[in-house]
Amino acid sequence: MDIVFKKLTEEYLDRIIEMRISQMTEEYTSVGKTVPEDVNLEKALRDFYVKNLAAGTYVSWLAFDGDRIVGTSGMSFAEKPPYFSCPSGKLGILSSMYTDPDYRRMGIATRLLDRVVNEAREYGCGTIYITASDMGVKLYTAYGFVHNGNFMQYNFGK
Repeated sequence: MDIVFKKLTEEYLDRIIEMRISQMTEEYTSVGKTVPEDVNLEKALRDFYVKNLAAGTYVSWLAFDGDRIVGTSGMSFAEKPPYFSCPSGKLGILSSMYTDPDYRRMGIATRLLDRVVNEAREYGCGTIYITASDMGVKLYTAYGFVHNGNFMQYNFGK
């Protein structure tokens, strides 16, 4: 098996959007949540990818087995006022890490992670954040990510 890695371009958007929605649906339902019927992620995802790929504020690497996409990764870039542990103020926000179940435990996720982490380093990021699924925690811990007990979030309700 010869896995080939390519950067996400608009050429692959239809396939990536479909995969991303499937991935999120799987993750959402696996914890007993019901996917909201009134949320159309297809348009929102397309708008996000088109705008942020063009602006250079999002990068994604894909793993291919032939024409089949078997793994995905993503890194958004943001800035906030610099602080001691991140003097550049530039942050990477890791997302969209996914490997097809038939291709897991083959090192694909680590190779995708290497690529987006290197993109963040080249962008000048001093820190990378991720909200990890239970399955992803082992990968990220082995890679060198550490838990930050201060992380909190606020969600705007409907």
